[in-house]
Amino acid sequence: MKRLLFFAAILSVGFFSCKKDRDPKRDRANVTVKLTDAPGAFSAVMLNVKEVIIITDQGQQSFPVNAGLVNILRYRNGRDTVIAGGDVPAGNIQQIRLVLNENGNRVVVNGTSQDLTTPSGQTSGVKLNLQQTLTPGVAYTIKLDFDVTKSIVLTGNGKYILKPVIRAIADATSGVLTGTVSPATSMPKVYAIAGTDTVGTMADADGRFYFQGLAAGTYSVRFEPLSPYQVKTVTGVTVSTGQVKDMGVVPMN
Repeated sequence: MKRLLFFAAILSVGFFSCKKDRDPKRDRANVTVKLTDAPGAFSAVMLNVKEVIIITDQGQQSFPVNAGLVNILRYRNGRDTVIAGGDVPAGNIQQIRLVLNENGNRVVVNGTSQDLTTPSGQTSGVKLNLQQTLTPGVAYTIKLDFDVTKSIVLTGNGKYILKPVIRAIADATSGVLTGTVSPATSMPKVYAIAGTDTVGTMADADGRFYFQGLAAGTYSVRFEPLSPYQVKTVTGVTVSTGQVKDMGVVPMN
């Protein structure tokens, strides 16, 4: 019987380790970058975005943008478009850089398309400041609000220059649920359940369990430990957007 339990435990660890290996590291936050626009007196403004760089006090991450030319005038009055996203080092955001390709940026005025030169946008990128702390495991949306009217300058020789005026806005879109089981040797599978949605993980060697990117709501947390410990469910666990909910120590006996 003990041998059967031993092999069952090994199979359980193998099954859940695949899922855990795919999870982002706990010291990172997930970010989706969107572009939106304030109205301007142009027919079209085509931007050729190369990459987005997010710098925090814990490191930086670069995201290539493969959206091609983006007519930002299509994304006004509450509309937006996703241009990049992924995991970044959690911590205080120090700067966001929007890097444009050297060619392809254009403005259309009265049906005529003209080159839109960008003196400072191709190499180091347009530098945007944002005061925001990214919590590990929490998902965020960063919206880059482009002000076309202030950003496009008509020179004396009739050429258009892009001097971007962009406001960066960050909003948390999920929360984190964590805790510790005791004893750690109970090695439970742990499920966070909200309605018909279930997310699973497994407590680690220290008894710690961790759910990131959870939608705000009330969850039932079900623990399925190894024998001789009994299945246990904790109800009414509330997860809030942008917050880490720590259940503390959850006894398995």
